[in-house]
Amino acid sequence: MNTKISTTLCTRLPLLLATVGITMFLATAACSTNKPPDVQASPLPPTAVTADDTTYLPIVTRSSNTIPDGLIQPDDLVYLGAFRLPADAPDDIGWQWSNWSAALTHYPDGDPGGASDGFPGSLFGVGHDWNQYVSEISIPMPVNSPAKNLEELNTAVTLQPFANIRGSIYPADMELPRVGLAYMPAQGSQATGKLYFAWAPHLDDSATNPSHGWSELTLDNPQSQGSWRIGDYWNYVTGDYLFDIPQNWADANTSGMSLATGRMRDGGQGAQGPSLFAIAPWQSGNPPPAGSTLPATPLLLYQDVTVENGVTLDNYHHSDEWNGAAWLTAGDKAAVIFVGTKGQGDCWYGNPDGPCLDCEERGWWSTSFVGQILFYNPADLTAVAQGNMESWEPQPYAVMTIDDYLYHINDTQQKHHVATAAFDRQNGLLYVMEPLADEDRSIIHAWKVN
Repeated sequence: MNTKISTTLCTRLPLLLATVGITMFLATAACSTNKPPDVQASPLPPTAVTADDTTYLPIVTRSSNTIPDGLIQPDDLVYLGAFRLPADAPDDIGWQWSNWSAALTHYPDGDPGGASDGFPGSLFGVGHDWNQYVSEISIPMPVNSPAKNLEELNTAVTLQPFANIRGSIYPADMELPRVGLAYMPAQGSQATGKLYFAWAPHLDDSATNPSHGWSELTLDNPQSQGSWRIGDYWNYVTGDYLFDIPQNWADANTSGMSLATGRMRDGGQGAQGPSLFAIAPWQSGNPPPAGSTLPATPLLLYQDVTVENGVTLDNYHHSDEWNGAAWLTAGDKAAVIFVGTKGQGDCWYGNPDGPCLDCEERGWWSTSFVGQILFYNPADLTAVAQGNMESWEPQPYAVMTIDDYLYHINDTQQKHHVATAAFDRQNGLLYVMEPLADEDRSIIHAWKVN
């Protein structure tokens, strides 16, 4: 068992929290002093893909029955550039303020005419935080603008306008819900591929409300099904990011469960670091009955704030945000990544100026924040799935700071540097959403995974 623990106390602050139906008195905000993994820089290339390029990225089919045993390093991610999102939807529905609730997934068969530029498929994503509708967009060629000039970037085209795919599945008064999306082709007895989703409130006194479901890809007629619980786990560790797991790994380690889900809630409630579970809704029915509980295999689950001297993510802060995740593969290499905003320095509950209970902008804060990608070894998740490692033992083997690529970093205490991520496995393309970068709209950054 890993005995590393994070016990350094940044500040002492009484905070009354309601959790799992009981009242808990939280007296500390913890920061880790564990030694960080080696940080591997990925320098900005002098040129990547520009609007004037005439040589397109090759479309490479990546398929193998062998589970990769090499590791993708930060230097294997080559920055290609960014593109803008459409401005053709109402302000309270479109890509403006697609921020903490953002979700994104790649659809390989979307936009069939888009393959000629090396960026095939489409992206489904969640828009404005208020209404959280879903739209489908094309993927234009990313442009690397050294001056970070938005006018130099290409703009995606709306393929399906924003629509509400939740219907009446969830309570209308859900508080500040977190969202996840993932496309997967037809599984089990399904006749069509599905758009899997998760919605779970920021504060959930009921702990394990049903949170997950699926829909068809036609957003104006989604025929949504659900919602379902994820084992007996708290929504605070399941109700956010979703992504596909390589099927050969899932067949070998999780009885074919090839959909990953997880969440990290600030404040250490649920887990003090990102979490991850393997699920397979199609194994429980087509569809599973509404309100049912799906089996889940934990792959990563740190101990929560209620555990004395609990094991955390290295250098953990209560203000950390890990809002996107993906299982990257590239030939014989792989990595499981989490994308988000990392707190640094001191941490506290209050506002940007310091600890307080009766103040505006109240929440978890740190001295500064940076946008990062965490890299985990899939072999560690294999060990957890097979019972040879505790779920809180895996730690990142590398960290990549990405602020130099971002357009909208205005302050050292700025939160939400990045919002979510999606991966095109066939072509090795990673897409990361940056919120509020284009007149309150998000932009999408792209990396080639070599």
